[in-house]
Amino acid sequence: MNPAQQEANRLLGSPATHILLRGGSRSGKTFLLIRALVIRAGKAPGTRHGIFRHRFNALKHSIIGDTFPKVMRLCFPDVPYSLNRTDWFVTLPNGSEILFHGLDSSDRTEKILGLEFATVYLNEASQIGYGARNMLLTRLAQKSSLNVKEYIDANPPTTSHWLYSLFERKVEPKSGEPLPDPADYATMQINPDSNRDNLSPEYLKQLESLPEKERQRFLFGNYQTAIEGALWTLDRIRREAAITDANRAAVLARMRRIVVAVDPSGCSGPEDYRSDEIGISVAGIDADGVGHVLADLSCRAGPAGWAKIALDALDLWRADRIVAEKNFGGAMVESTIRASRATAPVTLVTASRGKFARAEPVAALYEQGKVVHHGRFPDLEDQLCQFSAGGFEGARSPDRADALVWGLTDLMLGPPPAAPARLTPTRFNLGR
Repeated sequence: MNPAQQEANRLLGSPATHILLRGGSRSGKTFLLIRALVIRAGKAPGTRHGIFRHRFNALKHSIIGDTFPKVMRLCFPDVPYSLNRTDWFVTLPNGSEILFHGLDSSDRTEKILGLEFATVYLNEASQIGYGARNMLLTRLAQKSSLNVKEYIDANPPTTSHWLYSLFERKVEPKSGEPLPDPADYATMQINPDSNRDNLSPEYLKQLESLPEKERQRFLFGNYQTAIEGALWTLDRIRREAAITDANRAAVLARMRRIVVAVDPSGCSGPEDYRSDEIGISVAGIDADGVGHVLADLSCRAGPAGWAKIALDALDLWRADRIVAEKNFGGAMVESTIRASRATAPVTLVTASRGKFARAEPVAALYEQGKVVHHGRFPDLEDQLCQFSAGGFEGARSPDRADALVWGLTDLMLGPPPAAPARLTPTRFNLGR
């Protein structure tokens, strides 16, 4: 075992509850974490441990079919185990179980919610959302002789990802508040060069010949601060305190106008992961002309669900109107909202220009310091930072960012509201 792997093992045995191994491709992160998890399972009879990935098929091929049996063969050759191929879990001789689950199915999620674990391991966590990770933490509750642990591995994503906030900046990703127990979060970088003895020279040569952005991530294991030519960067976003029930009234009193912006999709409900989310943003403008991002309420819901969220936001934030993009489904958007509330003030906007053309003038407002975010909106900000001159470079549609662009455009870049009519004194006299 090389020095980097020895150091990783020391980290895995540390008192920290949350441990991240980040680094380049095929650096041995997964092998080390599975080995540590099996050691824990062997130490405490009857305990339960889970290995999770965003998509179960990827977990099945990479972990169940490859890395896990390799770890058992090389590190625990005398430990027999049985694999249940119906519910996908391994049973060890001492009665401990290691479960394998994807997070891409509501059925699998329901099974997870009924169990408690001594260890949860998030494999390729750059693909796992913050909400899904927090759901897993609620299951990290099995009482045993072991201290509960969260293991994570990842090729470092962008600096807007929740992993960077938690493990590098030691702040809560949504609120931006410092972590109450930062020592509970430990991280280590481990790269392919540390695993050179187990890799072919050809593979390392391929990594070294990648374009610079990919080379930084997959060879050197570095976070990406921003995409090339990004319209937004995190350091360009002004921030004020997140809005709470205690300060909401004071913030609303500063606003001259507030809108709820909706970017619809074909999503049919919470389980419809094939469709994009419904982008829903709440934004306002104050008396000085500064835009304020108040809330990101984007969701995966059917028409009745997202319409209720938009209307509830209209009431809670005392918004003037709902601004919705009408290209998807045309009048469907307005009729969906009015089916729930016939008198709802709705303005439909048309996407006559591409996403970049719409986003660029809004990004310019950020560059001029004319937009403020109240707290942190990690998923929204991640989408903003993936806009460049070449368009949107994210894996899916920028639903959250699109909604925000519609809202800020209506508030700050649309035609000014008509001035009230008034009499103007003149020298004209009807008697002349």
